[in-house]
Amino acid sequence: MGINFDELKNKATDALREHNDKIEGGLDKAADFAKSKFSGHDSQIDSGVEKAKGFINKFDDTPDNPQPQNPPQGQ
Repeated sequence: MGINFDELKNKATDALREHNDKIEGGLDKAADFAKSKFSGHDSQIDSGVEKAKGFINKFDDTPDNPQPQNPPQGQ
């Protein structure tokens, strides 16, 4: 009886896909907190957050800015 790492990986991937926006919001809040505690390091904090968001977005199938749908013609 061991850990099924494939199942664990699949669950983590599904969670990243499903809750991408919430995770990014949490990263933004964490960045704001870190900036308030470590003044003068804003660019490093922002860089780390952007890298984390880039990693998370690799698992997201939907575009951040979806294209508007064209209305059906002839109606």
